[in-house]
Amino acid sequence: MRSFSATASPSPVQERQQVRQSYPHFKVVVLNDDVNTFQHVVDCLVRYIPAMQPDQAWELAHRIDREGVAVVWCGPQEQAELYHQQLGGEGLTMAPLEPA
Repeated sequence: MRSFSATASPSPVQERQQVRQSYPHFKVVVLNDDVNTFQHVVDCLVRYIPAMQPDQAWELAHRIDREGVAVVWCGPQEQAELYHQQLGGEGLTMAPLEPA
């Protein structure tokens, strides 16, 4: 009687990898202008940007005045589009949305 040795040859096992692809984030950018007051910019940021605190909005308003531009929010495209539209609708001067 012959004896067979059963050696298992390694077979490639493909594991399923779950790849999470995050949504691209976009920056909402407000530009300086000669029309809007600090108070109006602050009011708009607090009203439309979630969790924006007045102190933070004042800092951003000063940055907009000083540097001519400030990123006021960064996140998923759909929300960025909404905030961009809302702030622009209030008369703020907005830069086009750009990928973060």
